[in-house]
Parts: sequence; structure tokens; C-alpha cells
Amino acid sequence: MILSPCSHEKEITALLSRGQWPRACTAELLAHVSACRACNDLVRVTQVFQRERADAVSVASVTSPGALWWRAQLRRRNVAVQRVSRPLMGAQIFALSTCLLIAIAYLVSFAHSGLPRINWLEQLPQPHSLHLEILWPSALFDTGWSLLALIPVLATLALLGGVALYLASEKR
Repeated sequence: MILSPCSHEKEITALLSRGQWPRACTAELLAHVSACRACNDLVRVTQVFQRERADAVSVASVTSPGALWWRAQLRRRNVAVQRVSRPLMGAQIFALSTCLLIAIAYLVSFAHSGLPRINWLEQLPQPHSLHLEILWPSALFDTGWSLLALIPVLATLALLGGVALYLASEKR
């Protein structure tokens, strides 16, 4: 390790920083650099750093300021949308879980009490203008499916299909 600096070090540093090494130096200075270990190390390290810096600058791609500004605006907008949509997503999840819990509770209570709970619906007077049996093949009703049991099943399927479509379209 060399503690005292060389007397030619400032001159060599100036030539290296201006990019004039070795063209603008004298033969005496070149001979000194080859003999002096400190100056030789200074030249080698500085040239390696300059070469690496030039390589890095040539590799770096400079994009237009408009594109950089547009990307920054897009990122800022996306962050704002995510920040705003977090509470909405939480409310949607809460509403969906509440609906599912109510439906499960209703089905459990319906299973415990049996079918007599919907018998009163069948005893209601049927309007003569509304005949939904026309829409369904008679084979469904011959197998024991009543229209009152089929409507909640179809409504549940429609609801779940709508939720699935909404969740699928939200990811895009």
C-alpha cells in the first residue's frame, strides 16, 4: 500500500478526465507511468471505469419524455383505481357472503321443517292468465318436479352465473 501520493498523479488525473490519455502526454510521463506503481494503477482503474461507463451509456435506451410522462400517468391512474376499488371489493365480498349465509340458513331450516312450508303457496289461487307450465315440458312435472321447486333452482343458477360473469369480466 502506497501512502504518499506521486507528484505526477494530478497531471495524469487531469489528462485522464479530459480523455487525452495517452495522446497528449510526453514520453517522459509514459515512462514514469510504466515505472510508478501508483500511477500505473491509477491509469488502469480510471480507464476501466471510463470504458464501463461508456458501455453503460451506449446500452441505455433513451425514451421520449412523452412516453415517460404517459407511463407515469398510467401508473398513477392504476394506483388510484386500485385504492378506490379496494373498499368496493370488500363490500361486494361482504354482500356475497351474507347472501350465501342467508341462503344456507334458509336451506338448512327448510330441510329441517320439510316440504309443508311451501304447501301454502300451492293453495293460493292461481291466476288464469299465468300458466308457466306451458314453458316447461310435461315430463318434468310427471317426474315429481313442481314449478315452485324449480323456480328457486333456476333463480340460484342465474344469480351464480351473473356473479361468475361479473368476476370474470372484472379481472380484465
